[in-house]
Amino acid sequence: MEKNKKQGFIVTIDGPAASGKSTTARMVAEKLGWLYLDTGAMYRALTLKVLQRKISLDNTEEIGRLAKTTKIELTPSNKGTKVLLDGKDVSMDIRLPQVDKAVGPVCEVPAVREIMVASQRKLGEKGNIVAEGRDMGTVVFPNADLKFFMVASLKERAKRRQKDLAQQSINVSVEDLMNEIERRDQRDSNRKNSPLKKASDALVIDTTGLSIEEQITFVINKIQQKMEYEHEKK
Repeated sequence: MEKNKKQGFIVTIDGPAASGKSTTARMVAEKLGWLYLDTGAMYRALTLKVLQRKISLDNTEEIGRLAKTTKIELTPSNKGTKVLLDGKDVSMDIRLPQVDKAVGPVCEVPAVREIMVASQRKLGEKGNIVAEGRDMGTVVFPNADLKFFMVASLKERAKRRQKDLAQQSINVSVEDLMNEIERRDQRDSNRKNSPLKKASDALVIDTTGLSIEEQITFVINKIQQKMEYEHEKK
């Protein structure tokens, strides 16, 4: 991991579902001209393929085999990061409710995480990236230059998810989404392999009362301060 650090600046943004980390990470990377590493999209893409193949979520062996033969690419586009699954654009499909419900079990498969972490570290080798997920600062990039951990109230997160789904003409109640997100939190935090956990050296940002613009400004200011500090040390 020291190799990654020497190649360029690495920022990690972790946190539970709908805490604001995805939009913030994407916009921060865009403003800095860095790579946005949307790790959640990678797991979602594989989950979509698992559902398409009608593989049981309990069949961890088959899911692991599928991961080894699946090609997932993240490429920049004018609408953010485009997600390609075996060459096909699935950027919208991976946000469907059925993927939301199934991605947790797929994330927990040891073979899947091993493959994904290796891919993510490879993408981070050149540095100057904003990596977003649930274990970026603890597992994937433990030596990152700067780490953030975003949180928000359960109700606020459900309202955000509801708004995102409404844009796809999918209507789900806030109460149902709160229950779904709470179940996902429990699963992510208690899984044996790479659980959702705040790195000891991460800065916590409660986004409940913050606008996206405020979140972006805060993160960029911290990055600039850190970069200036590192420059002065040389």
